[in-house]
Amino acid sequence: MRWQVDPSAAAPLYEQVASSVRAEMVAGRLDRGDRLPSAKLVAASLDINLHTVLRAYQQLRDEGLIELRRGRGAVVTADQPAGLARLSELVGQLRVEGARLGLSAADLARLIEEEPR
Repeated sequence: MRWQVDPSAAAPLYEQVASSVRAEMVAGRLDRGDRLPSAKLVAASLDINLHTVLRAYQQLRDEGLIELRRGRGAVVTADQPAGLARLSELVGQLRVEGARLGLSAADLARLIEEEPR
C-alpha cells in the first residue's frame, strides 16, 4: 500500500485517502475485482481514524469506483476513474513541455501548488 496522507494539507484526510485509491487505479496497481485493504488496516497504517477511511471508501462507492460488500470488504468495480485517464495524459504532456523548458517535476509541482484557484 503506497497511500499517504498529510494532516497539514488543505484537503480533508478522507479525500486524501480516496485520492490515493484513485491514483493506484490510474497507475494500474488496482484493477477491477481487486480488494482494497480493510478500513481498519488502512487506519492503523496511516495513523488516522477508522471513520475517516470508511468515509473515503463511501465516497469511492458513491463515485462508482468500488463496491462495499459485507464480508468481502471493498472491491474495485471500475477500470479507471472517469476523467483521470485524460488527466494522466495531460500530466504527461505537461512533463514533456516542462522538460523542454528545463523544469523538473518538483518545479512543475510547485507551479501547480502556487496556481491561484
